[in-house]
Amino acid sequence: MRRKLAAGNWKMNGSRTALAEVEALIAAHPAPGCEMLLCPPATLIAAMAATAKGGPLKVGGQDCHHKPSGAHTGDLSAAMLAEAGASHVILGHSERRADHGETSALVRQKAEAAKAAGLVAIVCIGETEAERDAGRELDVVGGQLAESLPDAATGADTVIAYEPVWAIGTGRTPSEAQIAAMHRFLRERLVARFGEGGEAFRLLYGGSVKPDNAAAIFAIPDVDGALVGGASLKAGDFGAIITALGN
Repeated sequence: MRRKLAAGNWKMNGSRTALAEVEALIAAHPAPGCEMLLCPPATLIAAMAATAKGGPLKVGGQDCHHKPSGAHTGDLSAAMLAEAGASHVILGHSERRADHGETSALVRQKAEAAKAAGLVAIVCIGETEAERDAGRELDVVGGQLAESLPDAATGADTVIAYEPVWAIGTGRTPSEAQIAAMHRFLRERLVARFGEGGEAFRLLYGGSVKPDNAAAIFAIPDVDGALVGGASLKAGDFGAIITALGN
């Protein structure tokens, strides 16, 4: 059985005062029915990991460099994230692909680096509105999946997050049928490539997941959790999503 995962991406938000929300989340969910993870800005990873130590909340980074060290000013290696207390790292988020020109080939290198450092990679894939309107969503997402995952990836060290770019931060959500079709397609591709091991990869949905739509999304086959943006910043909102996933 794939363990459900509620992952929160704080993006470029949060300060040390926001750790109060983390404390409230942990207090309200001492034994959640799913795995829960928060990925804050790098400046908060160590402090959040200390706050979460010994509890059910895991902490992750939002990106890492593909090399273990070197002259890469402003970058962080996967090993540095692990040393700070991270267990996971988000890779290939649509904002990284768009704002920093990250390619799927680079995401694959980063996923290999994450694996080498003992981190679980959450590899993000998804189509833009123009690509979906052109009927290219399966070609685009299938290509990203193939090119972003290392050949040695397994369900133990890699999670896939499908995020329709046009639904992130817009309040728009694809229909349940659209989500189901994409997740079914992704599962088929994973099984075709990795055999029975393809069944072990968790598939997260990420695109304006909120407390009021979480239960319906989680009822869709092959949706193993969510990658949550803004709703993960508040303990009450993220907690409601965790509850919906754990039921």
